[in-house]
Formats: sequence, C-alpha cells, structure tokens
Amino acid sequence: MSKQIGTIKDLKEGKYVIIDGEACRVTKITKSKPGKHGGMKARVEAVGIFDDQKRNIMAPVSQKVEIPLISKDTAQVLNVVGGGVQLMDMSSYETFELPVPEEFRGELSQGQEVLVMGALGRRKIIQL
Repeated sequence: MSKQIGTIKDLKEGKYVIIDGEACRVTKITKSKPGKHGGMKARVEAVGIFDDQKRNIMAPVSQKVEIPLISKDTAQVLNVVGGGVQLMDMSSYETFELPVPEEFRGELSQGQEVLVMGALGRRKIIQL
C-alpha cells in the first residue's frame, strides 16, 4: 500500500487523508480550543476521491492518521467500449481499464491523452 503516517495537525484543506480505508480530499478542518480536561481537538471533513462520499474524523490534533500517496499520470486512450475505456500508461506502457466518469461520457476518443489519478491501488480519470 502506498501511504504514509502523519498527524491531524499536519492536514490542510485540499490535502488527502485516509478515512475508513478510503482516500479522501480534506474539505474543511475545524479546531477547538484546549480545555480544562484535555488537548485541542479537530474535526476533519473530507470527500472520497473515488466514491464522493462525505466522511468525518473527530479526534485530538496529535492523533496519527494515514495519508495516501497520490499519483497523477498521463495515459493514452486505446479503445472506448460502452461505459469503459482501455488506457495505456505513458510512462510504464501498462494497459488497464477504467469506467468512464459521467462528465467525460462521449468526449473520449482513440489516441487521446488523459490525466489519471491513482491512490491505494485504485485509479480514476480526472482530466482530458
């Protein structure tokens, strides 16, 4: 698995964190003041990269969290079949298939280059 360990206080909006085994983009961080009985706490709100589900963590800022290592690679479209697309990684020449995201339906054509985001062994087309 491609991930590293960090703490909640290291997170920033727009960065990534693993919540419930899913790679998520942090959308909001709210910190509370340290109280009489404990340290500062933080509430981290994030959205899953691959499933768009909202997830939250509520924990002390010193708590350790897993941070996914995100890769962004260019890939060439080899073939578009139904709701899927066959791609070839431009650096490793590995071929793989992905579902076509809703926003790119009908826009992909053979020979076109796309930007593919990968994390935790999963991939998704993010840009044409």
